[in-house]
Amino acid sequence: MQFKDEIVLVTGSARGIGREIATAFAKEGAIAIISDINAESCQKTAQELIDQGLKADFAACDVTKLSAVDEMANKLLDKYGRIDILVNNAGITKDNLFLRMREEEWDAVITVNLKGTFNCCKAVSKSMLKARKGKIISIASVIGILGNIGQANYAASKAGIIGLTKSLAREFASRNITVNAIAPGYIKTDMTDQLKEEARQKILQAIPLQRMGLPEDVAGVCLFLASKQADYITGQTIKVDGGMAI
Repeated sequence: MQFKDEIVLVTGSARGIGREIATAFAKEGAIAIISDINAESCQKTAQELIDQGLKADFAACDVTKLSAVDEMANKLLDKYGRIDILVNNAGITKDNLFLRMREEEWDAVITVNLKGTFNCCKAVSKSMLKARKGKIISIASVIGILGNIGQANYAASKAGIIGLTKSLAREFASRNITVNAIAPGYIKTDMTDQLKEEARQKILQAIPLQRMGLPEDVAGVCLFLASKQADYITGQTIKVDGGMAI
């Protein structure tokens, strides 16, 4: 129970990797705040954790709107007095070849993935700076390191998160706040389950470990970066990709 009664806000956590991250923290004694754009999904996931005997709450929010994120953060601070750990996981994809990419596809991905991370860091860091402690972890991607055909918008947003992470790590270090990122590779999710076998095999050939990762692999690194064992680690991007981006 290394995170007993700590308040952990995980965005985009109603399902997928975010849900696994929130669950992992809850299993370690934290109060996991499930946050997603859909209130019904948030409440359902939080209740499922509670039904397992874990501690959870929910806070629906559109991370693209700073006013909405500020309101969410203030409500959580009023209720719990603090937010100890922030995990920026909310993200979307709208893939297209660059010459075919519409402006709205570019804007949507940058706004959710990068501006959403900015908004959440800005809203939550205020209380962390005052408390002189905190952990911020953002989910980037190896695509932000390597680039990828048909994902210029996604790659740019995730590369932006890595740059933001380094900058905030420098700004917040004097207040004992660490800021790190995780760059997952291909992780087994509902989305990757829909890949055709030919595409799956092509992906596996690019991964030295010859398998896709699991959401638990990402969650485990989150737990480490948020733990006391990682108090001297900041400004880093840890790849969880089976060696794909060596």
